[in-house]
Amino acid sequence: MRKAVTIAALLLLVLPALALDFPALTGRVVDEANILSTTTRASLEQKLADLETKTTNQLVVVTLKSLQGTTIEDFGVQLGRRWQIGQRGKNNGVLLIVAPNERKVRIEVGYGLEGSLTDAVSRLIIENSILPRFRANDYPGGISRGADDIIQVLSGDAEEFKQRAAQRPDAAPLSINIGMLLALFIVIWIVATLVRQSATQSGRARRRRRSFWGTGWDSGSSGGGWSGGSSWSSGSGGGFSGGGGSFGGGGSSGSW
Repeated sequence: MRKAVTIAALLLLVLPALALDFPALTGRVVDEANILSTTTRASLEQKLADLETKTTNQLVVVTLKSLQGTTIEDFGVQLGRRWQIGQRGKNNGVLLIVAPNERKVRIEVGYGLEGSLTDAVSRLIIENSILPRFRANDYPGGISRGADDIIQVLSGDAEEFKQRAAQRPDAAPLSINIGMLLALFIVIWIVATLVRQSATQSGRARRRRRSFWGTGWDSGSSGGGWSGGSSWSSGSGGGFSGGGGSFGGGGSSGSW
């Protein structure tokens, strides 16, 4: 039973990412959608590098060609885990994700920064700084302004942004993450199947031990091993890579 629960927990983490084709982490700015000029990318790269030098926090800007049929929330948390943005133990990574074809944007926040870059603050930045520019087809301007605000929060001005966010009358809408619900359903089905199989095998093992007592036979001696958390590196981007940080779904999303 314990083994079945462990496998199910691992599957819950892995299943949502199985069908996704993630871009390579080639630097602090990954412009897969090709909506940024060389000058804008260079400017952002410098700002993000300065932020990491000053605070050790890692902020990565990524534009996507497609969300591949999933939600930007699912894609964001899985991408953050795949790239491992932020430092291990600190989990101080942030992703600013733009999917222009689906007209979606998200600020994905690592565990360690959820106290400063809160969901409300992330929503404030998206609504006030990013979306108005996106609606005017100014993608570089929206991304640059959003990155500037995130940098300001992570550099020590979080309280000011929290006060501004608290003054907003609108509340975050309730959303249902269909992808995670589907994954949970699959995991529950797998757990039930494994439990039934385990009970059946245990019954057979007891009958065999009664028939062949003293032989030392036992079931489940092997079956292979599964190991998660394998290291990943982009292999490019001037040596930049994630530092082992993790994500739990904190942040906010918007559309235009």
